[in-house]
Amino acid sequence: MTISNVPTAIETTTTGASRRRPRRSVNASAPSHRGDARLAWILIAPAMIGFLVFALYPTLRGIYLSFTDYRLLSAPTWIGVQNFIDLFHDDTFWQSLGITIYFVLIAVALTLVVSILTAAVLHRVTNSTVLRGLIILPFLISGVVAATVWSWMLDAQLGIVNQLVQAIGGDGIRFLTSREWAIPSLALIHVWKNMGYTSIIIFAGMQTIPPSIYEAGRIDGASEPKMFFRLTLPLLRPILALVVVLNVIGAFQVFDIVSVATKGGPAHASNVLQMYIYQKAFGQFDFGYASAMSLALFAILIVITFVQMRLLRASESDNA
Repeated sequence: MTISNVPTAIETTTTGASRRRPRRSVNASAPSHRGDARLAWILIAPAMIGFLVFALYPTLRGIYLSFTDYRLLSAPTWIGVQNFIDLFHDDTFWQSLGITIYFVLIAVALTLVVSILTAAVLHRVTNSTVLRGLIILPFLISGVVAATVWSWMLDAQLGIVNQLVQAIGGDGIRFLTSREWAIPSLALIHVWKNMGYTSIIIFAGMQTIPPSIYEAGRIDGASEPKMFFRLTLPLLRPILALVVVLNVIGAFQVFDIVSVATKGGPAHASNVLQMYIYQKAFGQFDFGYASAMSLALFAILIVITFVQMRLLRASESDNA
């Protein structure tokens, strides 16, 4: 091959290579993704604004106020950890915390038992969607409305519950006006209102259990109660852990039911922590000290949630 033929050979080789190499076609009608990021920001902007205005800013503001002496008609004055020192020596705070823990133990235990039994009935006995709707209906009712209605029903003189108790030969019970019955009665109202939501969550968890597991249990001769305790409950452990955490957090934050039904009485027997925080903030206008108590409650809930998640092994699933 001569030198003069080299360009021709190169052109021929290049042309052949270009023919063998597939060209990427450009579709003019293909959608462009350049505006996706802008559209995504537009769509999430309302939620982000709501989170910043109604969640993040109040949280940061509350943390700041917890380290100040802030009254309604005066500017916040930085006092460091003095509010937390006073909190440590506040007997009313510890009394309210004890009452709250008592309420949480009753409410969470009863809610868990009633919800598991209700979910088992929905899962193993009936498929009625109407019944499922009726069960979750109390959860959709306002806490103020529920507390008002139950206050009438539990009235010591005219309440229908006491009339039923007296009809069967019992003595009238002062459900909301006695120190012994105030917290258990409030816990029962809380259970009635929240058990529907919890039951639906547990029922949804039962739906994920393969039917073949129950078929194997029947082949082995296991009864329904035995399969419930040996199969259903262990496989529901992650769901039950979630339910327990949510119910504990919700019970610690109870306020509307107590405020309407008992207002913290009688004789501060139902003065839960949220009620005490409200009294300090909007009764005595001591927003700095109330913010310190709110921050302490927040820290308590974080510790309790972490301990529960670790003890219940909520991140592990037995349903494999």
